Amino acid sequence: MEWWVPLEISLKVSLCSSIIVFFVGTVIAYILAMKNFPGKNAFEIAVMLPLVLPPTVTGYYLILIFGKNGLIGRFFYDLFGVTLIFSWQGAVVASAVVALPLMVQAAKSAIESVDKHFIQVSYTLGHSELDTAVKVIFPLAKNGILAGFILAFSRALGEFGATLMLAGNIPGETNTMPIEIYSLASFGEWGKAQIFVVVLTLVSALAVFASRFFSGYRKK
Repeated sequence: MEWWVPLEISLKVSLCSSIIVFFVGTVIAYILAMKNFPGKNAFEIAVMLPLVLPPTVTGYYLILIFGKNGLIGRFFYDLFGVTLIFSWQGAVVASAVVALPLMVQAAKSAIESVDKHFIQVSYTLGHSELDTAVKVIFPLAKNGILAGFILAFSRALGEFGATLMLAGNIPGETNTMPIEIYSLASFGEWGKAQIFVVVLTLVSALAVFASRFFSGYRKK
């Protein structure tokens, strides 16, 4: 297997999961920021839970849900003949779940910071809630949402525990960079592992810088 394969897999998994998280997380953030409903606190806790749970615990829950006999896993298998567990699609699911809280936090904060006067004016002019969200709220909150996307991508790129449990370590299929670092270090191949360590460190540092830049720009 070529040395760059784990990098390719990581980028594919991270990009796919980040796109999912971008849309799902933005909608969830909007609901949490703009709506009041019974069970809102419980819902928000459930969304944020992967941020504080040990990765192995998150992975265990994902196996119960997305495994072949799980509620969602059985649905995908019966309808599409697709098994999410031990596949790169499973790695996408695991990465998306652990990255979602970061996206929701950033987007929710950005949406809540939008001046309510602009929202009220939009409603006064006869715009629907959807039009107001798309044409007023999201554009004004775009920098915070973009910061959340960058953080989510970085988190997905560095995901290890939940991915290992749900997708496993299959060479050329699910061995992302963090999993490859673990495998190489286990066999004492520190030189090869350092390549991926440096890549992940640089990407994470750039993600933090970019997130702070957009967050700071939003506050100006």
